[in-house]
Amino acid sequence: SFQFWPDLVGLILIGNLILGLYAALLGFIAGKTGLTTVLMARFSFGNVGSRWVDFILGFTQVGWYAWGSALMAQLFNSLAGVPESWNWLIILFFTYFFCSTAYMGYKAMDWLSRIAVPAMVLLMVLSLSVAAGDVGGFAGLQAQAIADPLPVSAAITIIVGTFVSGGTQATNWSRFAKSGKMGFIATLIAFFLGNGFLIFSGAFCAKVYGEPDIVKVMAQQGLLVGGLVLFFLNMWTTQDNTIYAFSIAGSNMFRTGKRTLFVLGGATLALVLAWGGIYEMLVSYLILLGTFIPPVGGIIMADYWVNRRGHFPALEEPQPAFNWAGMIAYVVSSAIAYGTSQAGWGIVPINGIVAALVIYVVLSKILPTSAQA
Repeated sequence: SFQFWPDLVGLILIGNLILGLYAALLGFIAGKTGLTTVLMARFSFGNVGSRWVDFILGFTQVGWYAWGSALMAQLFNSLAGVPESWNWLIILFFTYFFCSTAYMGYKAMDWLSRIAVPAMVLLMVLSLSVAAGDVGGFAGLQAQAIADPLPVSAAITIIVGTFVSGGTQATNWSRFAKSGKMGFIATLIAFFLGNGFLIFSGAFCAKVYGEPDIVKVMAQQGLLVGGLVLFFLNMWTTQDNTIYAFSIAGSNMFRTGKRTLFVLGGATLALVLAWGGIYEMLVSYLILLGTFIPPVGGIIMADYWVNRRGHFPALEEPQPAFNWAGMIAYVVSSAIAYGTSQAGWGIVPINGIVAALVIYVVLSKILPTSAQA
């Protein structure tokens, strides 16, 4: 929908820089405190109020997981000619297969990523080099037709929305960083450079071949096996992180250490959603994520840096049931983000983050909190 240079490249850089900085700032807090986002939310939303954060983050992860399982079925339909009547079984198998490493825990996910990520990078570089040759270099790419471009704000919102839920919960891993600085750097590299490279690769090949599906693109390039390997590894490493994040949110919501039950429970809920056809609502879903998730991070940042001067109290210290400043700030900033998305004003995720920061700081000075819970 955009000319490759400077429009498309600029959108990818801006969108992933916003995403990267947002996630990295949360990563700094996590690296310094050792807390996940859902634990940080107890301070800024209250002990009971933070369960809303658990719910919204957990539900978005389940939605992504369901979409990934449905995507596997579509792959088998289009490339292997498997009848759609078999989709229920394909979705069932991959829903539980992909959660196996998340069920086993962090070490299993770490080893999978150590193998999968280098392999994916090599395959994407190979595909990009073939695509560059097929299109005739930079001049050929610039000459590609442009049709029905999205509004810039909507395009950036989709880029940010693609991984903003995961970015908000990247603290599940950045909490293990040796320092806040290392948490910031590692998260910024992952989301600005890593995610940026993924989006750039997909957009580049879509411009060249008119096909957004990377497997079909690599099939056209004579790299079908490589495309299947790339797709499978990408889905597995994404899906296990997704359902792991759901299990963290779910176990925190119910204040239990039985994380593995939420891995299986989340996978089962995702299975129902996938069977129900959530795949068809992807773009609308991404825009909603880019609208309603960023205010959560904005409120946590404001609470940590402005209200608490860079120091959270001990997690064992009793917290109020509701931090009304956080609750109201979330509702109002989400409404502002949604309103600006409908009006086409500004960049929606930034609107939500800035509104949340400002409103929370103001309200926290004037509103009381409820009794401890």
